[in-house]
Amino acid sequence: MTFPLLETKRLRLNQVEESDAVRFFDIMSRDKVTEYYGMDSLSYEEEAVEVIRSFRLSFEVNRSIRWAIRLKETNQFIGTIGLNNLNPKAKKAEIGYELHPDYWRQQFMQEAIHSVLNYAFTELDLYRMGAVTFPENTSSNRLLQKLGFTVEGKLRGYLYQRNQSHDALIFSLLKPEWSSS
Repeated sequence: MTFPLLETKRLRLNQVEESDAVRFFDIMSRDKVTEYYGMDSLSYEEEAVEVIRSFRLSFEVNRSIRWAIRLKETNQFIGTIGLNNLNPKAKKAEIGYELHPDYWRQQFMQEAIHSVLNYAFTELDLYRMGAVTFPENTSSNRLLQKLGFTVEGKLRGYLYQRNQSHDALIFSLLKPEWSSS
């Protein structure tokens, strides 16, 4: 199975490689990145390598696709975006992502999500895209709504992070609601 390559005006989305581990660790070891991520910050670079290996294994068994987000001009790794809980037979997946704080509020993530949604709905022919967020993650929640996602409800005690349970919002976007423009 060939890993799908996606491009936008400013970004190149391709496979996350073990050579990205230092940069990935730099992102995922930051509490302000993982605050609303659903997992604790990474403590060791080897953890980043293990996560990257899990991305590859999950892709090989068709359970997820996780792209590196790279600046087109420099090929610099600035984050990842992926389809989690991918179920092609049921035509659904969940989207998840993170970005280095230096690139926040520059519409890079909107660009990346748009590209992944277009791929999911057109190339994979998925019908439903979900997203799970912390209610306090207002930036991500606004972005999802801007892209057409609907809040379906609150999942009580759904996420466990930093030794406590947290509520989560569940969002969805259906193929007929998607506009690739």
